[in-house]
Amino acid sequence: MKLYNLFLLAIVLFCLSCGEDYLPKPKAYLRLDYPQASYETSNLDLPFTFEKNQLASNVSSKKLKSATPSYGVNLDYPALKGTLFLTYKSVEGNKENLIKYFRDAQKFTLEHTVKADEIPVYPFESKQHKVYGVLSEVKGDVASPVQFYVTDSVQHFLTGSLYFRAKPNYDSILPAVNYIQKDIKHMMETLQWK
Repeated sequence: MKLYNLFLLAIVLFCLSCGEDYLPKPKAYLRLDYPQASYETSNLDLPFTFEKNQLASNVSSKKLKSATPSYGVNLDYPALKGTLFLTYKSVEGNKENLIKYFRDAQKFTLEHTVKADEIPVYPFESKQHKVYGVLSEVKGDVASPVQFYVTDSVQHFLTGSLYFRAKPNYDSILPAVNYIQKDIKHMMETLQWK
């Protein structure tokens, strides 16, 4: 019996002697390295040109049914599982058309306020190319984390919105959002109306 008690005491002391506190492993995020952006001028039959990242492949455009000349353009980023959807509409010098297009673009961004944590807005102006607009970064678990519109206020109006083929989890897609957002800014800076 003494041997048994001694053995039991040894086991209890052994277990208690390992007194380090357990610390759970901290959460980690993937380190995603995307290639350095390399830009080329778009070769699409559209009323505008812009420089796009070569990583954006499967670029397609089509004429849309509308009262004014309109086009839809998709820039697909297969490696990032994202697509930038662009919609061009001709203003045709009609102030009412321009006001309607502004309202539609702003309404689309405001529809995300239900799920958005924050929506910082960045104005854009290029007097040299007559391009004026706004870039909206929609933070939170939303369907479209980046949206923008640009115009020359007379003839042209272009909107764009970014979507991913994944459940909207802002923390997970943030590196891809930041990468494509830089491309969007570059597109706005290099956009020229024909």
